[in-house]
Amino acid sequence: MKISIFAISAFLAAVISNSASALQYDSGRFGLKLTGYGTAGVLEPDFETPNFIGDWRVRGEMDYLVTDGNTLGLVYAIDAAAIDEDKFMREAFTYWQNVNYGRAEIGFTDSIARKLGVGLPDVGGLRVNDKPLFYKKINPAGPVISDTTITTGRSALRLNLATMPIGDNQYGLSISGITDDYDYALDAAIKIRKPSGKVKTAYAFGASFMSHPDGYRTDAYTPRVYADWRAQVSGGMNLQYNSWIWGVTARLIYDENPIGPVSDGLAVGTGISYDILNYSVSLTYIFSDTGVWNRDVKDYMDHTAIASFRYKYSENVDVWMSLGMTTETPFLAVGMRLTF
Repeated sequence: MKISIFAISAFLAAVISNSASALQYDSGRFGLKLTGYGTAGVLEPDFETPNFIGDWRVRGEMDYLVTDGNTLGLVYAIDAAAIDEDKFMREAFTYWQNVNYGRAEIGFTDSIARKLGVGLPDVGGLRVNDKPLFYKKINPAGPVISDTTITTGRSALRLNLATMPIGDNQYGLSISGITDDYDYALDAAIKIRKPSGKVKTAYAFGASFMSHPDGYRTDAYTPRVYADWRAQVSGGMNLQYNSWIWGVTARLIYDENPIGPVSDGLAVGTGISYDILNYSVSLTYIFSDTGVWNRDVKDYMDHTAIASFRYKYSENVDVWMSLGMTTETPFLAVGMRLTF
């Protein structure tokens, strides 16, 4: 089975590398674009039994230039993370964008605090910044907040508003509701970019308020939350110097009068990566502490460290390897990634 998977991956790699341009179509004011990736590999917990891991995402976008500077668009995406949660989409929304003022989105998509956030440098294929793949094969001994950027899910109808960059700053606001998971949620964010000079930086700050979460689960590895309200704050920085990138991020979650298992706490992470020619390496560390605000229960702390290596074979094909350690389990993972 493993041989057949990689044989198919190699065949698809050849096809994709020769037909990438066919995935975008432009005709006058109308445009259509299809992007995505697929990852196939194996992961060995405790360096013993190999387990197959797979990850993929497909995203389609259609846009129409209504007038000069004003664009109407539609987006639909689906991925492995959504299928894992028995959902038929990752996002589905429409947007209006003005080149001078900004963008408005309405539909099912991530909150603005997440979209304007910054992630941790990582060159592996384990999806460190979005529901990490290794926890599908290594069950944590307690609840883990693995994502260091704010998220309030994608299953509620949402309105996102984001400005165009105003100097170095970009601002965003979103409101969501019409869901069984909570009454409503408000998110706000600011991103500060300084892309000029020898040292390039990006800072992101976000805040979120959710009214009456009712069986809602923000992270895949925490219990469902029932509380009067939930508040979140996050912050992050990415710093680039030549081929070096260093990042640090943090997220705090607080639930007021929670009922049942505790699922709030904090997650802090840092990472560094380096690129040279077709090679990339990275080192990433995430610390999670769940239940830190509640003195009636013992909080659960998780430490995860991952070293990754990636070789870019072509524009659309690369192979990667990761060596990692959760609180209790070391692991090795290798795989191939195809993009289009």
